[in-house]
Amino acid sequence: MRSDVKHFNCEISGGIARISLNRPERKNPLTFDSYAELRDWFRDLHYADDVKVVVFGPNGGNFCSGGDVHDIIGPLVKMNTKELLRFTRMTGDLVKAMINCGKPIIAAVEGVCAGAGAIIAMASDLRIAAPDAKVAFLFNRVGLAGCDMGACAILPRIIGQGRAAELLYLGRSMSATEGLNWGFFNRMVEAGELEGVATELALRISEGPAFANMMTKTMLNQEWSMSLEQAIEAEAQAQAICMQTEDFNRAYEAFVAKQKPVFEGN
Repeated sequence: MRSDVKHFNCEISGGIARISLNRPERKNPLTFDSYAELRDWFRDLHYADDVKVVVFGPNGGNFCSGGDVHDIIGPLVKMNTKELLRFTRMTGDLVKAMINCGKPIIAAVEGVCAGAGAIIAMASDLRIAAPDAKVAFLFNRVGLAGCDMGACAILPRIIGQGRAAELLYLGRSMSATEGLNWGFFNRMVEAGELEGVATELALRISEGPAFANMMTKTMLNQEWSMSLEQAIEAEAQAQAICMQTEDFNRAYEAFVAKQKPVFEGN
């Protein structure tokens, strides 16, 4: 998996990809270029065996301030409907690429996490917060609907319909404590511990069965649109496939030998 990206930071080591936005002086806003490059990178990730988990972290004390006012918002107000739809589909494709990349994503959120930044955290599989994290789906505050990049579909699944409606109608910030209590964040740690805790969690995931983790991520996202009977059948098929992997056999042999299994992802 390539790490020679231009519009965000990326480091790959030991099965973990650590990425962050690279404009800390402006609280890491997104641009047309960074949107597109992130989308393409996550699309390629689906086919990469050398990455088992992604940590999307902050830079300079902030996660992401959303779309850049001058580089994105300014040009958008001059576009026609066709051009605007091309842009909104492109941003939505980033979320779809994250969901379909086959690798667990951990968002380590510090400071500002607004607009599309809040969406990136939302689209991740696990979220860890520093106490100063402030998550704002602020589309309403700039004259837009809260239904952006899948927010009306995904956010209620995480924190509930009423809480999601409040955030999307008001555009207000959700504090780290609120996010923890509402289930948006899995845990809250001191800012100085954020990177270490995220890395520890990523290591634990990377040591697990990568193919089976991919299947878990797939089922978590696909089963929302299934009936219970469909979901149970889909899981039966998914688990039968996982039972044919070498990792399943490795786990059995390690159990018999009273050892810890070493998974290789196949």
